[in-house]
Amino acid sequence: MGRVLLLVELKGGNDGLNTLVPYADPKYRELRPVVGVTRERVLPLDEKIGLHDKLEPLMESWKARDFAILQGVGYPYPNRSHFRSIEIWDTASSANQTLSEGWIAQAFQGASLSKGAAVDCIVADTNALPATGPSLRTIVMQDAENFLRQAETMKERGGKGDGGNPALRHVLAVRQEINAAAVDLRDKLRAAPTPAYAYSQDSGLGRQLDLATRLLASKVPVVAVKVALGGFDTHANQMQTHERLLGILATGLATLRKNLIASDRWSDVVVMTYSEFGRRARQNASGGTDHGTSAPQFIMGGGVKGGLYGAYPSLGDLQDGDLRYSVDFRSVFATVARGCWGLQRDFGLRQPQRLDFLA
Repeated sequence: MGRVLLLVELKGGNDGLNTLVPYADPKYRELRPVVGVTRERVLPLDEKIGLHDKLEPLMESWKARDFAILQGVGYPYPNRSHFRSIEIWDTASSANQTLSEGWIAQAFQGASLSKGAAVDCIVADTNALPATGPSLRTIVMQDAENFLRQAETMKERGGKGDGGNPALRHVLAVRQEINAAAVDLRDKLRAAPTPAYAYSQDSGLGRQLDLATRLLASKVPVVAVKVALGGFDTHANQMQTHERLLGILATGLATLRKNLIASDRWSDVVVMTYSEFGRRARQNASGGTDHGTSAPQFIMGGGVKGGLYGAYPSLGDLQDGDLRYSVDFRSVFATVARGCWGLQRDFGLRQPQRLDFLA
């Protein structure tokens, strides 16, 4: 079994410029006199850029060299619609192409999966598109307790005859497989140890990461688990909202790291954040930022080669007021498919960029 991908969606379009801050660039202050992060609130990573200080809980991982930051991730002809751009990311499509299968499902087309497993992916939020497709068995499980109750009900109901109807027989067989998967997961979750370090319950992310930790610690043989944190659409009064969200993200991921190290699973997991787009370089008149294009991605895990990857987008060379991308997100997905699951996939790129962030 390969590594498990823990996908963390930042819903709404995370502001990359205030996440990974180009603190030494005077153009940053010109573009963002109000919403820019002040120099004393930046944690320097080198002489030019640094993290927002609300991300301080992640510095332990940075110093341990198991935290990689991919700079300027995006795609050609970017779309600024929430709905369409997240669909492009989730299906690894080009901007002018519509695909119905998620990128993780595409990666496993024609690949053999664990025969003993009843489920391949678990989604702990509402968006299951990355893991949607005929090659994967995906379960959406937003609430562990509710899921356990439903699993009990499924077990009690059992199955009834198909009356000789082949279509009904197929439906019943699928339902029986789902019921069996639910019961199997129920048993594993009940047997899973309580995480060594408690998650903050102030946001849905803490509860989702608690569930992910239990699944990973109990070695449920899945290829991916997905969680999400919403609220990143910061058009007005951005500073307070964005700071709060970065704090939630950093605290959650730092706690996850400690828990997976404690359960000896950190080297078996790759954590990857993503968002539908970044924000525009120049602040707007409402003390916020509007929909933009490229932004950084975070990659964490015991098998991650920490450091900065890609080039930080130039603030002096904007494209229609937006940051130019330097890394195509499909190259990131190709690297993850190879490094996590041993699958060679190009996701429609003629020649994916070789990124060396996984050992």
